[in-house]
Amino acid sequence: MAPLPLPPNFNWGFATASYQIEGAVNEDGRGPSIWDTYCHLEPTRTKGANGDIACDHYHQYEADVDLLALYGAKSYRFSIAWSRIIPLGGRDDPVNEAGLAFYDRLIDSLLHRGIEPWVTLYHWDLPQELHDRYGGWLNVEEVQLDFERYARLLFQRYGDRVKHWITLNEPWIQSIFGYSTGGNAPGRSSTNPQSTAGDSTTEPWITGKAQIMSHARAVAAYNKDFRPSQKGQIGVSLNGDFYEPWDKNDPRDQEACERRMEFHIGWFANPMFLHQDYPKCMRDQLGDRLPRFSPSDFDILRQAECDFYGMNYYTSQFARHRPGPASDTDYVGNVDELQSNKQGEPVGTESGLHWLRSCPGMFRKHLTRVYDLYKKPIVITENGCPCPGEDKMSREESVNDLYRQEYFADHIESIAKAYNEDGTLVTGYFAWSLMDNLEWSDGYGPRFGVTFTDYETLERTPKDSALMLKDMFARRDPRRQTESHEMDYASGANEHVGAGLRSQASHL
Repeated sequence: MAPLPLPPNFNWGFATASYQIEGAVNEDGRGPSIWDTYCHLEPTRTKGANGDIACDHYHQYEADVDLLALYGAKSYRFSIAWSRIIPLGGRDDPVNEAGLAFYDRLIDSLLHRGIEPWVTLYHWDLPQELHDRYGGWLNVEEVQLDFERYARLLFQRYGDRVKHWITLNEPWIQSIFGYSTGGNAPGRSSTNPQSTAGDSTTEPWITGKAQIMSHARAVAAYNKDFRPSQKGQIGVSLNGDFYEPWDKNDPRDQEACERRMEFHIGWFANPMFLHQDYPKCMRDQLGDRLPRFSPSDFDILRQAECDFYGMNYYTSQFARHRPGPASDTDYVGNVDELQSNKQGEPVGTESGLHWLRSCPGMFRKHLTRVYDLYKKPIVITENGCPCPGEDKMSREESVNDLYRQEYFADHIESIAKAYNEDGTLVTGYFAWSLMDNLEWSDGYGPRFGVTFTDYETLERTPKDSALMLKDMFARRDPRRQTESHEMDYASGANEHVGAGLRSQASHL
């Protein structure tokens, strides 16, 4: 019996982000970003790692696009480095033609191979000058105007060829890790002893509004001035786990689950997709620390109708209510997040990172919940994992990535079930990531790629999961399905295919 089909014209490919792979941070007029600064703090807060060279994609993009073609990708999601385009970042600052030209070459290279570019405008790398000049994301009014100018520039330059845009990647991560815990750039926090500045009680909520309004201005500009002629689509990528109650019989834990997801997803999705205020539970807990939207803000939000909901999903958790009032620095909705329930049952199988477990059944519930709430087609803009122990594996061990193959297979099966059995429309999937790369504050330890990166030689080696995805999506294409059983990828049945793929890649 054939596997469940995916929707017609299902789109799939791989995803990356500029600072994680490009390198060339001081070349061709690029300005520094907040991540350049953060990665060079002493003592280090990124395990000694930085993006100065990273995967050297800036110089090796043609070979990387060849890998995409070899893997059969229909699309490639990448982000543009704001400070490579406008080194100082601001709406009145000079534009860097050399930076624009690099992405021209990348886009044309993709299209030449029949691969569709999906462009993310912003993946956490704010120009450092904007942070220094007026506080960056802490200045809601200024940053949204600078972001709109930056977005308009990209639409003007690339919109004839780019038909899928993503405004922001995971604004929750930037707000919380950048301005509450201090674990990401710019590292502001009043609870982290390594941080020298910040207010965790207010700054994450200010930066959240700044990102919401920046997104809205970019989408409104596209809808009004670019969509009629360019006929593209635009959305946003939001992260968020799915939660089930730690004690399924305790209504307080059931409420805690919903509250946690509202603090995770509703914070951004309610204004962006429903054009309404933050979830009530956030307003109740945070009070005046949560910035309010003005009538003019709501006017812009209503003009910012998106085409799709970009979902970054990796794992799920259990939620347990906390007794008593929340602390002023709480950002999760006054809940405990746990990986085992009251009966001691784990939420899923362990990966190569402590926070990431494979939970495909809860992923299916997550898809249906988001689709029912926001009524937009869902595109999985990130999904992936490192294998257990992969950070210490040799290249030969890493390419035989059975855990990753099972993870991908199980999560794609959940998409098919959500579509065929739950009526949830998921129109695309981007595996994270095309290659092993800089995993932000975790440095170069975790390996999420379907391509092994040797950080000494910068040689790329395809892992077995790379071609497994190509075959899996072909088998689920309703136009190409046959009455055959799906390959058992975990059995090693595709070992010869992976070996052949690596042989081809060695000649690129």
